[in-house]
Amino acid sequence: MRATRAVGILGLVALLASCAPAQTDNDASGADKMTGTLRVWLFSEVDQEPKEDVVNQAVDEFEAQHDDVTVDVQYIPVDTRAERFHAAFNDPSSAPDVAEYGNTDLAGYVESGGFADISGELADWDQYDGIAEDVADTARVGDGTYGVPWFLGTRALYYRTDVLEELDREPPETLEEVVDTGRAIREENPDMLGMSAGGDYTYGFLPFIWAHGGDIAVENGDGYTSAIDSAEARDGIRQYSEVLSPDVCPPQTCAQMDGNASVQNFIAGEAGMTIGGNFNLNAVDDSDISDDYSVVPLPGTEPGSIAPPFAGGNNLGVLSGTERRTLSVEFTKLLAGKKYQREMYEAMGNLPTLTGVQEEIAESDGRMEPFIASLDSGSRFVPATSAWATIDSGAVLPSMMQRIASGDASVDESASEAANELDDAFAEG
Repeated sequence: MRATRAVGILGLVALLASCAPAQTDNDASGADKMTGTLRVWLFSEVDQEPKEDVVNQAVDEFEAQHDDVTVDVQYIPVDTRAERFHAAFNDPSSAPDVAEYGNTDLAGYVESGGFADISGELADWDQYDGIAEDVADTARVGDGTYGVPWFLGTRALYYRTDVLEELDREPPETLEEVVDTGRAIREENPDMLGMSAGGDYTYGFLPFIWAHGGDIAVENGDGYTSAIDSAEARDGIRQYSEVLSPDVCPPQTCAQMDGNASVQNFIAGEAGMTIGGNFNLNAVDDSDISDDYSVVPLPGTEPGSIAPPFAGGNNLGVLSGTERRTLSVEFTKLLAGKKYQREMYEAMGNLPTLTGVQEEIAESDGRMEPFIASLDSGSRFVPATSAWATIDSGAVLPSMMQRIASGDASVDESASEAANELDDAFAEG
């Protein structure tokens, strides 16, 4: 599941938090069979054949290495994943042994008892050391590790090279310069958005908050406490609100826009800049502006710094009810390992999680360098709690930004209100 898709449908996982009872008895009863059928769930894709080809290679290799083992792969729709996993957690006999899942869904799945902690098995896997700590954290809840990060989606700053050349400007080196450049673009080209970035673009504006030293929330014992109204977070919110202004991206156009719409404006030639993902590269290359754009890391508050990006992506995990734990972990390691991460990149454009593979890709495909540089600078993630599903489906953070953009509330007022809503969600779990 690419990161853009994960953002739009996160709310579905609220079914797990609100409907699924806490699972306490769905662990396998000590069984660890080394033969039979290993069931695997992966997400279906719009263009699925290249993914299937790579997975089939991994299946053939695994079956050749394991006598009397058959790997049965099913591709499930992303938009029904909440219901499918909900049923699987409550009926292990119908559940897969291994599954692909969106990393922002994990906390709810762990709360439902659905995935196994495989920390022990990963401790002696040398390839796991090639995953940066901030990326590895996307598969962790509390002290447990519930899978292997399989691929990532991260964002950087797309800009029109021809437009900046006409203005005799270099790419922005700070967030302040991002805003100033957006103003200059729109002043010179009134029919163009200086920067296309919407109020409903959570993973577009969070880097502004993180770059200023702010955060969504901080850990407090076993839970979280909101930090969105801290002085640092408000500085980031205030700077992003300058983007959602008539002289950069008018609120009547931009306040309700999400990430997809933000990028589509750029692809259509209607914006001078946008915050887009590595997963948007092919679409831009297929557009009329393919020869007139470039990408740099979204800068931070100081020249030479990079705003921390959100580390969206998908992981591979082992279901807690499996009767084939050893085989499940071995297949997870194979499919999430170096060989098939590279193969999946070649087939689907998925950004690998292993730093060694990232370095190889950066050398062979210069388009990926800004995204890898952004990850190398240190990525960030949402609070690892099932409450995130409630927060996301309730649009707490976009509503905060939209109220500011529309003039319904000041930065201080809207941030304080959002902080209260976050704390309510954290308290309810």
